[in-house]
Amino acid sequence: MKEFRFSIRDRSPSQPKARRGVAGVGANAPIETLRPPARGSVLVIVMVTLLFAVFALVAFMEKASVDLLVDQREALTRRLRMEACSALEVTLGVLEDFREVGNGLHSAAEGWTDPLGFAGYQPSDGRVVEIAFEDESGKISLPHANVQVLTNLFLNWGILKPDAEALADAMLGWMKRNHVYTSSVQPAYDSGAIPFESPGRPIKSLHELAAIEKVREVFYDADGRPNDYWRRFAASVSLLDFPKPNINGALPDTLAALGLFDDTQQRSLGDYFKGAGSYLGNGPGYFQNSTEAQRIAGPTGNAGAFASTISALRITVTVREGRSEFRMSTVVASPNGGATTVQAIATHAEITGAAAQTGQQQQNKPDATQAKPQPVAGATGAAGQKNAAARNLKYPFTLLEIRENDEIPSAPPPPPPESLL
Repeated sequence: MKEFRFSIRDRSPSQPKARRGVAGVGANAPIETLRPPARGSVLVIVMVTLLFAVFALVAFMEKASVDLLVDQREALTRRLRMEACSALEVTLGVLEDFREVGNGLHSAAEGWTDPLGFAGYQPSDGRVVEIAFEDESGKISLPHANVQVLTNLFLNWGILKPDAEALADAMLGWMKRNHVYTSSVQPAYDSGAIPFESPGRPIKSLHELAAIEKVREVFYDADGRPNDYWRRFAASVSLLDFPKPNINGALPDTLAALGLFDDTQQRSLGDYFKGAGSYLGNGPGYFQNSTEAQRIAGPTGNAGAFASTISALRITVTVREGRSEFRMSTVVASPNGGATTVQAIATHAEITGAAAQTGQQQQNKPDATQAKPQPVAGATGAAGQKNAAARNLKYPFTLLEIRENDEIPSAPPPPPPESLL
């Protein structure tokens, strides 16, 4: 009988199991415990990548939202502009009716303060349209102002007479060609850091005041910003060209500078226009001619320096839809004797006389090489009448200026005279 032997070895967990030998290593040699490779760096890279992707996505969404907002505002502006143009056309139609009946526009007291209600105009659903008027011809026409008118204006502000005369002299030296200075002001524009010449034509922008000597010292502060004098001057004068201001819309500065009316006479005229004071029972009134104005103002003063009709009227149309707002400011003039813009061109003093006249004639002369418009063949009947009517269209007013939204200046109202002294 064969004999079998068994042996039991201790394989406790504290002793690692021996592995088979490999080349150069004994079978019973100690073996180090194997560890998995580190993965922390991979996780950091993934997190950074996700972070950059989130930032890029947020930036893209912000830019896309801004682009969409701009497009939305442009589309809304186009819709509101159409509403404003429609309201403006209705307003001009109503004004034309009053102009034909009254032989010209005199004052809003004639009854055209609410032209849309007068015409029964209804804006689109959800929109509100407002119309505001300002008699631009109630100001002093700067192209027609002389040294005496400007001096009277500055004296009315409380400026000393020598300074008032110097201011008027400096302004006319800028606006009039070959002006002879009569005060101590002797500008040397050609010897400055940036030499230039005075334009010798009426001011086209009030920003030109910053370039005029003496005026720059009075109308601007030490930092070069417009002060109260500048704001009051901007509210008192008009850059449009019209012969006489309208006394029915004349400002106090206009009445004092042109008409030489004192405070008592100005209050009398104001009470007559508003229907207040001794004219409380009459209601708002207006003058048909300067003789009526002289009767109310009294024997002193010069009512003949004024007209009684509006030469330039500023119409401001405001359209609101929810929180959105669109404004359009338009200056219109009547076709007969109305205001005009400044037409003079600043040229060098040497280019005058016959040379300037020849150049102007050459500029206005039509080009002989241009083909003359030929009548369209077959343009008869309704189509021909339509084309003829389009060529003969007589618009009742002349559009002198159109501004929209941010282009409309929002200057604060002029301060009281006490703050200028």
